[in-house]
Amino acid sequence: MEEIISYISIGGVFAFAISGALTAMEKRLDIFGVFIIAFATSVGGGSLRDVLIANKNVFWLIEPAYTYVAIAGTVFAVIFRPKLCKLKQALSLFDTIGLALYTIIGVNVGIYYGLPGVSSIALGTITGAFGGVIRDILVNDVPLIFKKEIYATISIFGGSIYYLFYVNDMQGLWVELLAIGIIILLRLLVVKFEISFPSIYSKDKGN
Repeated sequence: MEEIISYISIGGVFAFAISGALTAMEKRLDIFGVFIIAFATSVGGGSLRDVLIANKNVFWLIEPAYTYVAIAGTVFAVIFRPKLCKLKQALSLFDTIGLALYTIIGVNVGIYYGLPGVSSIALGTITGAFGGVIRDILVNDVPLIFKKEIYATISIFGGSIYYLFYVNDMQGLWVELLAIGIIILLRLLVVKFEISFPSIYSKDKGN
């Protein structure tokens, strides 16, 4: 089980590093800036999660393999940028994969530390979504989860499903894959059909 979670975590770091690097290159940052944005995106949510848990070390500080994976994801994005740019939704795809993988990791960490369900699911959302928040802030964009587009809600939903399966003794690789698949599918549908929450603001700018 721990080996599966480790692979999922590595996959999340790699996917978010690509997402961050693509965003940085869209902003035409230099190579150092690209790496900083990619690294912050790939470890930001997990770092915040670890800081919130008492007596837990920040994961990438004690396991340097994650730093190497982030570097690999950045290099991958730089080398294959021309091909990735031809995919209209490349950035959204890698961001979605990172969101799904990291959500499950965060919920699993909460379960491991014996936290209540709502706290475990919140950790999943923080882990999955806040790397993207940090990325968007660093490139001077409004973070995606603060816009009307559905993003964090999907993380909460997928994390809740994973938690319910886990606490009802339904465990195994299929549980992780199911929850990950649900998050990816829902996120892709939201992007494809431009589904969003209704705006609370009037169309009249004066109101």
